Amino acid sequence: MKTVIGASLLVGSLLVSGATAANAQAKPTLGPYGYGAVKLGMTVKQAKATRKVVKKTPGAPSNDGCSGWDLKRFPTPKDSVGVYISSKVGLAAIFAAKGMTTPEGIKIGSTAKQLKAAYPHIEKTFQGFYSITVPGNKKAYYLFDITRGKVADYSISLNKQDCFN
Repeated sequence: MKTVIGASLLVGSLLVSGATAANAQAKPTLGPYGYGAVKLGMTVKQAKATRKVVKKTPGAPSNDGCSGWDLKRFPTPKDSVGVYISSKVGLAAIFAAKGMTTPEGIKIGSTAKQLKAAYPHIEKTFQGFYSITVPGNKKAYYLFDITRGKVADYSISLNKQDCFN
């Protein structure tokens, strides 16, 4: 009986607060180790086993290249990918999609001011992007593209990724 009353109170409080059971669960974030079950460093086999990725482009014929993938929940347009998996270092990078946030609350559309407040030590690269070591994971970095004062795109990558510059 206590379980039924407790469950009823939980459902009632969710309804009163305007939340749903789905929203009450924590949403996966992009970082510090990946996105949900999809983790940086995973092999192709491990990534496929999550059932959260779908292959888009094969790796190089010499088997030392990177293959392009998408997160099933966030498909990308025809000529792009959301995930790179390297035959050398494993899952090398995940690119943010609308709806993703970092643990610090940064998302596509966040302002440059919000980005700098969340990551006070962020640095501008010579290519014009903003980069910082991922808090809680010194083996990875975030790379943010700011356009017109807002985060237009960002990714999380292994420091040793070998898929792109």
